[in-house]
Amino acid sequence: MKNLLFRSAFLAMLAAAPVFSSCSDDNDDTPTPDDDNEQITTLRYELTPTTGGATLTAQYRDVDGDGGAAPLISGLTLAPNTTYTGKLVLLDETKNPAEDISAEVKEEADEHLFLFEAAGTNVTVTRTDKDKNNLEVGLDTRLQTAAANATGTTGTLKITLRHQPGTKNGTATPGDTDVEVTFPTVVR
Repeated sequence: MKNLLFRSAFLAMLAAAPVFSSCSDDNDDTPTPDDDNEQITTLRYELTPTTGGATLTAQYRDVDGDGGAAPLISGLTLAPNTTYTGKLVLLDETKNPAEDISAEVKEEADEHLFLFEAAGTNVTVTRTDKDKNNLEVGLDTRLQTAAANATGTTGTLKITLRHQPGTKNGTATPGDTDVEVTFPTVVR
């Protein structure tokens, strides 16, 4: 009788073994998509002089993503001694209609930070929007130019979006880069 009970228990464990092993979700052969990072095919920086006038736009556009055709990048020609109100627009144009990624960044502002680095030109960018923790974001900005020399100043403006879920502290260090674009920039 003991032998029969032992055999029944052993057969029950064997029958249950596939159920236990199939519960494992550890499958290294199957890549897991990163749902936190969205594809950004277009970054547009729209600048309007605070004294009025036409809006200037710098744009990066790479609708086929990495590889394939080279991205299209238009630069900025700014007036000296001028203040501009800036707005960033991010799109995923692989979708139809295009998805407004800037709305998602705004919704998740406590996980995102834009960085602005001018090189070789007299441009200063200040982030004017903040997240729920009172940390700057950068979708909205103020851009100030200084005086230019007789031929103007030529350089670049690099815009970087850092994705910092759970680590945002107001600095560029934590997180990873979602998009980074360098725009040719002239002040004259």
